[in-house]
Amino acid sequence: MARRRSGTRSTQRRTSSKASRQVGYAVVGLGHFAQESILPAFTHARGNSRLVALVSGDPRKARALGTKYKVPVFGYEQFEECLALPEVDAVYIALPNSMHAEYAVRAARAGAHVLCEKPLATTEEECREMIRACAENDVRLMTAYRLHFEQANLQAVKAVREGKLGEVKLFTSTFSFQLRTPNIRAEADKGGGVLWDIGVYCVNAARYLFRSEPIEVFAFCDWSGDPRFLETEEAASVVMRFPEGKLAAFNVSFGAEAVATYRLVGTEGELHLENAYEVKGPIHWTLKRQGKTRRGKAPSRDQLAPELITFSDCILEGREPEPDGWEGLADVRIISALYESAVSRRPVQLEPLARTRRPTPDQEQRHPPTRTPELVLVQAPSH
Repeated sequence: MARRRSGTRSTQRRTSSKASRQVGYAVVGLGHFAQESILPAFTHARGNSRLVALVSGDPRKARALGTKYKVPVFGYEQFEECLALPEVDAVYIALPNSMHAEYAVRAARAGAHVLCEKPLATTEEECREMIRACAENDVRLMTAYRLHFEQANLQAVKAVREGKLGEVKLFTSTFSFQLRTPNIRAEADKGGGVLWDIGVYCVNAARYLFRSEPIEVFAFCDWSGDPRFLETEEAASVVMRFPEGKLAAFNVSFGAEAVATYRLVGTEGELHLENAYEVKGPIHWTLKRQGKTRRGKAPSRDQLAPELITFSDCILEGREPEPDGWEGLADVRIISALYESAVSRRPVQLEPLARTRRPTPDQEQRHPPTRTPELVLVQAPSH
């Protein structure tokens, strides 16, 4: 596999990767999500993806997981050493939100492709810097939106495209859980906050279901006095106005019962998803149309393997992924506007943003769920 190197470094050919048609990944950040979902997903993605290195700020965690997965480990201060390994073609960035941009740009400048967890960054300018660095160094950038490959959510996209709800008008959603602290999700300097962490799911779902971009947004954020939330908001309530009379509203909270649901209402029907955003468990759906009700469920699947497989295919075939870096930027600019609205207590208008690429039903992939491995020095974010 050919991989461009920036600066004075010459282009190097990854003969081992090319021979096996596998992309070698370094996973950067070994928190709960990385250990529970990302690392096990390489088992189902082994046709074109393989884990070749780990990067962590915790030496004990790195050593234990390096031994378990039989790969070399590096500290954050050794990131460039990791990138210099011949086996490393790409990185999967699972760091705190505030670190995404720095490590993505460093990887791109070293010639490594970048798969980055959402939100892509915490400012629009950081997103643009990431996109620019990847373009200048001829590497791919993908935002890790796992639901762009998930059955129930893509069936919802299909229902809208086929007009089963008539003209879609309303999107409402609730996403909440009880956050266990200490946790980076409640630390301002780590890019924490309920809108950044789980609000992004609601924003992204509304955009791909309406297949358009909001033109105006308004948000309330609530600081309840709970000692868990001294630096970031506990909850937020949002309204987004889209063209053609479409409205989206959602509530997110780190201090409420675990709920992950959305409802899409059109002129001729409605669609309701339960467990809509979760990485584990089945997703139940209810479709009401013309006086008839249908119910079903999409079984629990490995939602991370499709990301790896799709990104590796894009690298091997030299094409841009969906979702790309611009998809990540589209959500970051909205969330930034929501925080601006919460502070000013006024609606915020958004400049037009052209997005022609959306998730489509043919992106669906089905892989059995992974088993939760033994976790090392991490705890689940929820009670």
